[in-house]
This record gives sequence, C-alpha cells and structure tokens, in this order.
Amino acid sequence: MKTYVTTAIPYVNGAPHIGHAMDYLIADTFARYRKIQGDEVRFQVGTDEHGNKIFKKAAENGTNVQKYVDENSRKFQDFIEKLDVSYTDFIRTTNPDHERRCQEIWLRLKDHIYKDSYQGWYCEGCERFVTQKEYEENQGICPEHDKPYEKIEEENYYLRIADFKDEIRKRIESGEMTILPEFRKNEVLKLLDDTPDVSISRPRKHLTWGVTVPDDEDQVMYVWIDALANYLTVLGYPDQDISDFWPATAQFVGKDILRFHTIIWPAMLLGLGLPLPKTLHSHGHVLMNGVKMSKSIGNVVNPIEVLEKHGLAAFRYYFLRHADTFLDADFTWEAYESAYSHELANDLGNLVQRLATMCKKQDLAGIGDFKGEFAPDFAAKMDEMYFSRAFNIAWEKVTAINKKIDETKPWELAKAGETEKLIEVLTSLVNDLLVANYNLKPFLPEVTDQIEEIFTAEKILPPEKPLFPKD
Repeated sequence: MKTYVTTAIPYVNGAPHIGHAMDYLIADTFARYRKIQGDEVRFQVGTDEHGNKIFKKAAENGTNVQKYVDENSRKFQDFIEKLDVSYTDFIRTTNPDHERRCQEIWLRLKDHIYKDSYQGWYCEGCERFVTQKEYEENQGICPEHDKPYEKIEEENYYLRIADFKDEIRKRIESGEMTILPEFRKNEVLKLLDDTPDVSISRPRKHLTWGVTVPDDEDQVMYVWIDALANYLTVLGYPDQDISDFWPATAQFVGKDILRFHTIIWPAMLLGLGLPLPKTLHSHGHVLMNGVKMSKSIGNVVNPIEVLEKHGLAAFRYYFLRHADTFLDADFTWEAYESAYSHELANDLGNLVQRLATMCKKQDLAGIGDFKGEFAPDFAAKMDEMYFSRAFNIAWEKVTAINKKIDETKPWELAKAGETEKLIEVLTSLVNDLLVANYNLKPFLPEVTDQIEEIFTAEKILPPEKPLFPKD
C-alpha cells in the first residue's frame, strides 16, 4: 500500500518553534506507523519562501533575499533532522521546478480565475485579506499578530471559491475528505457559506518577491497557489502522473491554518480535477503556563533548548504523549522535568536496566525470533490519528510490566534457588517488554531500536549507560 503524508510548510522569516515541531512529530509518528506495517511512504516537508514579510526581513538584515531564504531554509532542515523526522521529500517554494509547476497549475485553473479591484482590509502578518465583518469583530486589530489591519486598494486576480462550495460541502459531509477532530469539521462547514472568493495575486509594485502570474508580468502569485500547490509539485505534478500517491493519506496542519486547507485547497484541487485528500488532521497549539507563546509577552520556549535538556527521546515523549493531539496543550519546565524523571527514566529506563541485569545474572539469551505486532486497542487509536491516546495505551503496557515484576518478585525466586521458575518469569517479562516496545516504535524510534537490540541479542546485557540518565 502507498501512503502520502504531508506537513504545512513554515514561513522562513523566523526560527523554528514548538508549533513546527508538533507538525513534524505528529506526521512522523503516522508515517513510521504506516511504514512499520509495510506501506511505501512518501513524506513531504519543506519551506515557504516568497512574500513581502520575507523580502522586508531580508532588507532589515541587510542581506540578499535569496541568500536569506537559503540560510533560513537550512535552519528548518537542520531542525527537522534533529527531530529524527523520517521525511522522503523536502520542497522549497523558490525551487525553479516548483515555480514553473505553479504557473502551469494557474493556467489549468484559468476558468475559475478572474481579475477585479479590491478595496478593504489586509493583514500582512497573516498574508490575507479580511472581510468587513471580520474587521469589525476584531475591532480593526488582527488577534493573531496584535497589529491593526491595513486599508489597501489594488487590482488582483481571484479564485472563484463560489464555483466549488457545494461540492466541497458534499465531499466533507460524505466523509470523502475527513476533517479531524470532528468539532473542527463542524467549524469548517459553518465557515464555508460565508467564504468569499480569494485573492491569489498582488500587483508587482506591492509584492516583488514571488512567482510571476502567467501572461501578466505586472502581477505576482499570492501565497495560496504558490504555497498550497507544494503538496502536488513535490510529487512532480503536473509534469508527472501522481496517482500512485495522490490523494494524500493524511495532511497535518495547525488549527490556525485549517480553514485554508479545507476550503481554498479543496477548491484548487476540484478546479484541477484532482481528488481531495483523504484526511486533514488539525492539531492544537502549545501554550506556556496556559498562555499562548508570544515574542511580545516574552514566553516563547526555544525548542532547541528543550531538545538539548534531556535529548530527543525526552522531547518526542513529552510532546507526543503529554500534548493532546487535537487540543491546545501546556508546556512548563516543571512538567517536562517530571515527565522525564518519573516516567521516561523511571518507568522505562529503570525497567530496561533492572530486567536486563536480572537476565544477565541467569545468562539468559534474547528472543531472537521475536515478531511484533500492534495491539488492537493501540492500532485503533493510531488509525483514528489520536496519537497522544495511542501513546497512553502503549505506556500502560510499560507500567503493567513494572507491576508484574513487583508481583512476581524474580529476586526472591533467585534467592530461593527456583531457577526454572525464575527463567520462566524472566522470559515472560522480556516478551512483554518487547511487545510494549513494539507499540512505542512510531513515537521513540531510536530508543526502541536500542531496547529491541538488548532483548533479542544472543546474550541479554544491560546497557553500559542508562537510557535516560538523571542529572
């Protein structure tokens, strides 16, 4: 079976943050889960590199804009690699093949594109126009960026969303395109009726850094066709047949950009005659002490600092288990330290050390022919893409083994000289651990590989260093 997994491509006008990490980790977990089951997986990541924010930021830094995006795109690639994300394809929107393919996509959408003048409100931070109603509801200030909307007047090209509204609604309601979680689906359906046609270009005098509109040198493509099309262009569309991997199995996005992916993106796909993605998965935000992270407040957590504190496994563990997959989640250093020390180090690290040490004393061989499979309750949650709950189920199996050790008391069997019974108990515990470990593989790939190696080796030996050392 072929699986295609995508992540939203971040804008490269700043450093990677925790929200980007959530996108990557969730998508990576799903990609690994499908790969373990034998699927051929294409997994896209990338960077969004056009637009005025980029151009202005480069100018502020006194650097050439291409050099600026090259450097910042590299930061995201490095960050993704630090997270051990198993992507197969990295796309940059400044790539000449992507730009050329976007122009071809524009031409294929031409029957649904028209030119019109616009006078109204615009947020440069969001890179989008807002309706008068939205302007009034927000009292003239963008809630996302805490800046007043700009009043602008210009002539742009528009994508006629009205051509597709009925069909988008039908596809969502029929389940052809699943939106997760369910309550987000209901939000999208409410927004659909009031969604206006969307501007897909800006005059070159207002937007210089971008892809030129075909047959109109004075207009530059706006974010939607340039950025959203990356999910297709990375597969080679429209130059190549992409039917092996499209429609996407799952597209992972933050809740703040869900409506663009469930209304504008499906409109583009329908206009191209392509099927809609099977699942659009929307995750929440990570808060700091219950408050949204913001540079102005000064409560932004640097993900690199978190990564360096206890290493990658701790980072993946906390944000995949303790951050609810669908809801906003809270981060505090206290909670992070507690999860590392009391759960990861104690429940799993200490378990591996204790059990391997007991096995070594009995000169026990590992289970070399171990064949893993996912537990049904675990697989059910993974298939629902509720990864934090699946992780909880996998972790329950770890805590159950610790409880079983306390109940069977192998040390007392050893003391009493009941060697046969002791080996039977230890073998059972090793098997249980390998089963639990198998279910943890999509979440903690490096650590689970280590654990599997220890307990399937010719002789079971404890790790030379603790898996999760305490300070």
